[in-house]
Amino acid sequence: MAAVTTALRIGIDLGGTKTEGILMDRRGDILVRERRATPQHAGYRAILENVRDLVRDLERHAASPCCVGIGTPGSVCARTGLLKNSNTVCLNGQPIARDLETLLGRPLRIANDANCFALSEAIDGAGHGHPVVFGVILGTGVGGGIVVHGQLLEGLQRIAGEWGHNLLDAHGPACYCGRRGCVETLLSGPGLERDYTAQGAHGQITDVSVASAERMPPDARVIVARAHAGEQRAEAAMQRYLERFGRALATVINILDPDAVILGGGLSNIARLYDEGRAQVARHVFNDELRTLILPNVHGDSSGVRGAARLWPFGADPGD
Repeated sequence: MAAVTTALRIGIDLGGTKTEGILMDRRGDILVRERRATPQHAGYRAILENVRDLVRDLERHAASPCCVGIGTPGSVCARTGLLKNSNTVCLNGQPIARDLETLLGRPLRIANDANCFALSEAIDGAGHGHPVVFGVILGTGVGGGIVVHGQLLEGLQRIAGEWGHNLLDAHGPACYCGRRGCVETLLSGPGLERDYTAQGAHGQITDVSVASAERMPPDARVIVARAHAGEQRAEAAMQRYLERFGRALATVINILDPDAVILGGGLSNIARLYDEGRAQVARHVFNDELRTLILPNVHGDSSGVRGAARLWPFGADPGD
């Protein structure tokens, strides 16, 4: 195994379309950033070799090999060591951690991308200074991660924070996981679009500014803009969305009672989540008040890769 430097960290965000890597110092400053396409079409081995080459390129800017953390869609099964639940399907059922450790010649740390988001925002993002942070992803899917006193809580089965597959509506849409009415089917971008379309919405937006929502998935952006412009059907969809957000998040708060909830993903740009959405959470939480902060993220699309770099605490080495 290679000797590593403890002064710098490499974070890799292994996405379905792109793979991003950073070289980060202990202050959280990103010294080097590189992105390249994820070669899904070429299969599992090519994706791993792409990660290896990216790490090597980043290490050219460091004095010696670095600790490497990797964020993935999906998670490594605690029982088998194989990746599961990844939307890059050729990675599922593969011993990705073991194979990457062999390719790179050192121990690695791998976590779900939502966990990496939560870790980044808890340490030096919107959740900084709060003992218990729940990080939320609201995007194409719905995920989450839990950080307690700066430490990622993955759980016995490495499913801690996976609120996206809790039941929200027993009669709701079918979910890819095989169940119906999961939080993800109703609070994701596609879920909002599906709900809006099911009500027979038609027409185009005219003269509506969507600048504040430009990072949201396109379909969700359109619906939010239509609601803002006064379209009744879009507003009704938004009211349903906010009520579901309140019920779903209140369940998490009832169990975890975090100091702060940090929202990420494209739909975290819906401004109404932080006032109307919060009011809906307060309606359903099991308390006479809601003291939990609900905050937008600080690091945006960089949260995942920053969190991957922080999977190795500074001062730690692969023997820890």
